[in-house]
Amino acid sequence: MTETVLLIGGGGREHAIARALADDCDLYACASNRNPGIRGLADGFETVDETDTAGVVAYAEAVGATLAVVGPEKALAAGVADALDDAGVYTFGPREAEARIETDKAFQRRFMRDESVPGCPDFETFDDVEAACEYVDGYDGDLAVKPAGLTGGKGVKVTGDQVTKEEAKAYLRESGYDRVVLEERLVGEEFTVQGFVANGDLRTTPAVQDHKRAYEGDEGPNTGGMGSYSDAAFHLPFMTGSDYDDAVEIMEAVVDALPDYKGVLYGQFMLTAEGPKVIEFNARFGDPEAMNTLPTLETPFLDVLVAAREGESLPALDVSAEATVCKYAVPEGYPDDPSAGTRIEIDEASAGDALVFYASVDEREDGVYTTTSRSVAVVGLAETIEAAEEIAERALDAAGEGLRVRHDIGTADLVEGRVRHVRELRGE
Repeated sequence: MTETVLLIGGGGREHAIARALADDCDLYACASNRNPGIRGLADGFETVDETDTAGVVAYAEAVGATLAVVGPEKALAAGVADALDDAGVYTFGPREAEARIETDKAFQRRFMRDESVPGCPDFETFDDVEAACEYVDGYDGDLAVKPAGLTGGKGVKVTGDQVTKEEAKAYLRESGYDRVVLEERLVGEEFTVQGFVANGDLRTTPAVQDHKRAYEGDEGPNTGGMGSYSDAAFHLPFMTGSDYDDAVEIMEAVVDALPDYKGVLYGQFMLTAEGPKVIEFNARFGDPEAMNTLPTLETPFLDVLVAAREGESLPALDVSAEATVCKYAVPEGYPDDPSAGTRIEIDEASAGDALVFYASVDEREDGVYTTTSRSVAVVGLAETIEAAEEIAERALDAAGEGLRVRHDIGTADLVEGRVRHVRELRGE
């Protein structure tokens, strides 16, 4: 039987999911924006807001969906997976209660503490801003200040790095957040491990390092992610195989404590001098990390979805031994004052050996336009990070004029700097 899969979401992450599924099923998609990459792969597309549970279910029933995949976190927070499951469409994505591992950072930390999940930093949660400010004053060390809810990867402020303690308190008072998490600042190198979860199984993929800062040299404000890279091995150059295994053990502890969890579990870690510590968990693929992971997945993604639905053990994952480098092109002014509504020309033919993924753009009758977020990504795949970076860099002409890029992602200087940093932390 040919499966009919509904994909919810219209960003770069979802374009990568669509590319991984399109050859193996009848694929339909819905999103609030018209992503030309997804539309070109799908058998049908409907403009529906990702949080419109009734609209998503109606479209799933109209196309006869037998499976669904939820891409964005806001849809999970809105209970789209619950609504689809309840309508008889098995959805690879956690229900709202389990999605709180991402959507409620206060829950996330308390869950880790209560379930003895390793890698949890010191933390406190607050629903009173002045009490939080008093904690900032009294804490002996630097803190990460996190809103408890979703902020698109741009809500965290770190004292001793991005802001002073006085600036952190001003941020708290001006933000309007009703709940916040304050936790010890973790020092080291960030990395991500993404895994497929269902029926108590966890199948993990190679580690990825994302780059949040807007400008080269890790300068400027945080963004949703300007690009990322992975190596031909499961671990990154600044890690050991044991570091990777330690991170997977943390994720296994989460899966053991959430027996009903299904979908993608994304662990974002800091590799400290003492080993991996948890920055956060997400309940879906990362963006851009999905664009590193899915193109190297040789096991059909559809096989994972079907096994999950049928209550079977998830298949072991075959992954190509390739490094990847993803570079995002974003509107001028992103993230603070992005230039939205600009018509852009994407010349996919000029990308050479790289893959091109459309992200937060909107296709109209007369062309493709920017929104307020990241526009298009290019991904190089090769035997080494250096070769993959060269492929991605050459492909940037495909993004055309009017967009900005961090050219340093995946370069030897950046990667070797990460290796030196970890060696210094470890006293090597």
